[in-house]
Parts: sequence; C-alpha cells; structure tokens
Amino acid sequence: MIQFRNLTLTRGVKVLLEAASFQLHPGHKVGLTGANGAGKTSLFALLRGELQPEVGDLEMPPNWIIAHVAQETPALSQPALEFVLDGDEELREIESALIAAEANHEGEKIAELHHRLSDIEGYSAKARASALLDGLGFTQADLARPVSDFSGGWRVRLNLARALMCRSDLLLLDEPTNHLDLDAVIWLEGWLREYRGTLLLISHDRDFLDAVIDHVLHIEQQRITLYRGGYSDFERQRAEKLALQQAMYEKQQRKVAHLHSYIDRFRVQATKARQAQSRIKALERMELISAAHVDSQFNFEFRPPVSAPDPLLVLDDVDAGYSDKPILNKIVLAIRPGERIGLLGKNGAGKSTLIKLLAKELKALNGKRVGGKDLKIGYFAQHQLEQLRPHESPLQHMLRLDPLTREQEHLNYLGGFDFKGDMARSSCENFSGGEKSRLALALLIWTRPNLLLLDEPTNHLDLEMRHALTLALQDYEGGVVLVSHDRALLRASCDKFVLVAHGKAEAFDGDLDDYKLWLSTQKTAQSDIMQANIHTPPRASKNDYAQQKQDRQARAVARRPLLKETERIEQNLEKLNLEKASLDRRASAAELYEQQNKEELQALLKRQAELTSAIDADEMRWLALHEQLEALTEIN
Repeated sequence: MIQFRNLTLTRGVKVLLEAASFQLHPGHKVGLTGANGAGKTSLFALLRGELQPEVGDLEMPPNWIIAHVAQETPALSQPALEFVLDGDEELREIESALIAAEANHEGEKIAELHHRLSDIEGYSAKARASALLDGLGFTQADLARPVSDFSGGWRVRLNLARALMCRSDLLLLDEPTNHLDLDAVIWLEGWLREYRGTLLLISHDRDFLDAVIDHVLHIEQQRITLYRGGYSDFERQRAEKLALQQAMYEKQQRKVAHLHSYIDRFRVQATKARQAQSRIKALERMELISAAHVDSQFNFEFRPPVSAPDPLLVLDDVDAGYSDKPILNKIVLAIRPGERIGLLGKNGAGKSTLIKLLAKELKALNGKRVGGKDLKIGYFAQHQLEQLRPHESPLQHMLRLDPLTREQEHLNYLGGFDFKGDMARSSCENFSGGEKSRLALALLIWTRPNLLLLDEPTNHLDLEMRHALTLALQDYEGGVVLVSHDRALLRASCDKFVLVAHGKAEAFDGDLDDYKLWLSTQKTAQSDIMQANIHTPPRASKNDYAQQKQDRQARAVARRPLLKETERIEQNLEKLNLEKASLDRRASAAELYEQQNKEELQALLKRQAELTSAIDADEMRWLALHEQLEALTEIN
C-alpha cells in the first residue's frame, strides 16, 4: 500500500503539495491529473525516491519494484528485442548467473536457477517482449535492428516496451500515448487493463484514462484529492463539488455583506457598539470559502475564413509517395467547406503522406491535385514547433505575422491561449512542448485558413487546451482533415472518416468503435494467413480463401458484443418480469386500496409503470439486436 501522511512537497521555493494524506491499495489504477506545473511529475519523482518531502511521511513496501519510462535512450548498437528484455532485471541476473554456474559446473545451482527462471516465466520472455513490440507498432524485422537505427519517437516506444517488460509492483507512466498512433493506443489500453500491479498514469487523453483507470488523484491549489471511478466520473464529481462550493461561497458572501452592513450602520452608536464589535469578531473568525476555481484559462475561436471555394480541394486518381515509389494509389477525394474528415489507419500506412500531399508539401506522382480558387491552407504538424524563433516572444511572432494589427489586439488574442502578462513578452526558448504547441496553433488560427490540416495537434496539449480546441473546431466554418490518436477529439470534431490502408485511402463506413473492430479483424486475419502459409502449400485460390476467412472472422467478431448484450438483456428481463409479477399479485390485494395504505399503493403503481417502461425498452432492444445478428449470420 502507498500511504501519504500530512505530506508537504516543494520544488525550490514553490509549494506543490501541502498536508497531502491518502492511501493507494495494491492493484489500483490511478489517473494523476492537475494543471501544468501543479506537481504531477514531481510526485512521480517522489515515489521513485528522487525527491524528499519537506514535511510528513510517504510509506511504501520496501521490496516493491518500480517501473517507469526513461526520458532518454542512448544510440545503442544493441538489438531492439534485447534492449526491451533488459527491462526484466531479474531475468538478466538469472541468465548471467546461469552462464557462470554452467562454466563452473555447479549442477545444484544450475537446477535452482532454472527453477527460478520457470517461476518468473523466463522461458517465454522473448515471446512476451516480441508481443510488446508488435503491439506498439514494430515489425518482426525491427526486432533485430539496433536501437541507434530508430528515430526519437520510436525510441520512446522502445523505452515504453522496456518499462512494460519489467515485472513491476508499481508502474509510473507519464503521457505514454504522446508518440503512439491510434492502434497502438488501443493495444496499450488492453495491456494496462490486464496489468496486475499498481498503476499511476499521467495522461491528457480522456478516452484512454476512462478505459484504464479506476481512481483519479487530482492536484489543485496545492491540495490533492482521491476520487473513485474513471475520468468521466471524476469530472462529474468535481463539477458537483465545485457547484456546492460556489453555492456555499455565495451564501457566505451574502452573510459577510449583511455583517458589514450592520457594522457600518451601528459601530458609531453607543447603544449598538457591543453588538457591532461581536459581529466584527464573528467576521474575523469566519473561515472564508473561496469561489469555485476553474482551471481552464483557454478561450479562443477560429476567425471566419475570408472565402470558401467549393470544393476546397480535389484529388483525382492521385498516386502519392517518395522518390517515385508510390505509397498510396488512385486516391479520389473531394473536400468541401464545413466537412470534417478524420484519417484512420495503422502507423506507416500513409496518413502523414496523404496530409503532406494535401498541404502541397509533397508532389503527386500521378493524377491531379486541384485546389479551389482562394484556397488558404492552415497546416499543423510537429515540425511546425521547430519553425518557432526561440529568441522571440509570442507577441513578436504575432507582430511578424501581422504587423498592421495593434499590439493590444494581439495581446488580447494571445491571452485566449494563456499567454498573459510577462509570458506574452518572454522568449519562447524555454517554453514547454505544450506551450510551443499552443503558440504554433495560435499563429495558424490567426491566418484565417479555409482548410485546416492537423497532424497530431494534441501532442503535449493538456486536457483543458484539448477541450478548448475541440469547441473551437466545432464552430469552425472551413474544411478540416485531422490525424489524431485522441478519440475524444476525433469523435467530437469529425463527421466522416477516411481509412488509409493497403495502399489506398477510401471512405470508411463506420465510427471509431467500428475502426477498433476493424483493427481486431485485421490482426486475426493476418494471424490466420500466417498459419495457412505455414501449414498449407500455396494454391491458386489462397487469396480467395484468406478473404473468405477474413470475412467469417469479421462477422464472428461483430456478433460477439451483440450476443453478450442479448444475454445481458435476457437476464435483466427475467428479473424485471419476476418483480412485476410480484407487484401484480400485490396489487390484486383488496386491503391495499384502503385509506391507510394509500402511500403504499401510489409507490406500487409508480414502480409498476417504471417496470413496464423498462421491459418495453429492453424488448425493443432485444428485437433490434436479433435483427442485427440475423444479418451477420454466416452463410455456408
């Protein structure tokens, strides 16, 4: 168990936590939330023993193994698979001890080591490490590649795989989804749900939090509060708490105003002086309740585009790729004003290639790319952050972009992105990744584009800024093409999806839940094809067989949640009908209609009506489910 007792944590002269007391039990999966700079990362450092509290105690089991994701990865020549296996330190110690024992012919020790190796599932370690890398988007060929071959984002994934490989009691993850695409995020969700240790997770992805955690630790105004439930539960509980706090604050302010009024009126009158003094003392004793505090400092909107050509942009049988090597073929796409398109697809399938083609950063290999008259593109990608001038302030960036607008108007605009006071005039060289992303977005939005191309815009953005961006996109009048691993943003901002897969970019008939199902069927089909290749000699009809197998698997996967819901409804209907039958029998009793039983009768009739409504709704849903199941019935 992790226990904080009246703990105060500081960083320099800044107090991060004051008088913090809470308990986390083994197996808890906890989301750590709070504004940037509130102390989340420092709390992780405290748990790792890198910081010490100023006051109070932190108690943890002394033998717990703590895993976390390293911030840096040296350019090692070690193969990726071996680098990940190093995450299990005991495994490596046993392997080294075995080599030494075998060299010294120590039979008894060799037997003991092999027994321990079996206990920690060491014989399957390579298979488990391979599965971790596969889930995070690495190919089989990548396993043997040296760590130094991978780019920065892929090295972050290697560090994550190494942390997951550790058989830890406590796992600390700080923004683990930042460098992942959507399919890797979905895989990581499933892995973390099965994790048996205690998890502390910092994330700004609300869907990811909701899928994984069962508690929230929220840091606010140097206090930390433990909430039970997922992130959505926390938001609801906190909103209720803030509403209550605001009501108490307003009530107290009315009382304060009344006391002040009494004191001001009667303190000079000798006959009332004593009462006035008592009220002054009451006012001094009163513990003032603060007004409900709202973290979000972001308030901005997209300026309306100057023009809106229709269509904005058309791709007609376009091939796109690099060095005359096509990655996507025969793309047909028309983007109109007001359309919001989300790009779906696995890492490396070509989503960024397509968005670069739309942005004209990549030339079409074949076909036509036709932009509408007065097309103005706003393109956000991670390399936009590198184009910021480190020695210039946000205000200087704005004046360089638009020197004709008054300085105060620029300052007002930057305030909506939380660049206020001295920060608006400070150089951005020491800004965090989130602050740089906010500045890049502010500059982009000011240009009034009529087509927005956003490639992972939420990396480094906190929950409040993501929420503000989502609201702004909902009111934006131009066209949007969005690549993001943040499902809350995709779900709220996009009304159609394009699937980038197998060298194609085609309309996807479904939502994000359907895409999750598609990923599952693709994985199953790929496994089946590999098995078929191993056990079956090649035949002319193999592709047809694989497609049929894939179709059957897709139907089977689609049927599972429907069957599960049908079973749940049937069980619920049985309970509801039993309760209703009992109430019907009770309603037939003559004594129930006597005057003294009036309240019981009213309650019974009300419950009968509720049960009838619930039974009707469940039966309608049951019929709808069976229609869907019939449509998915496998045809032999």
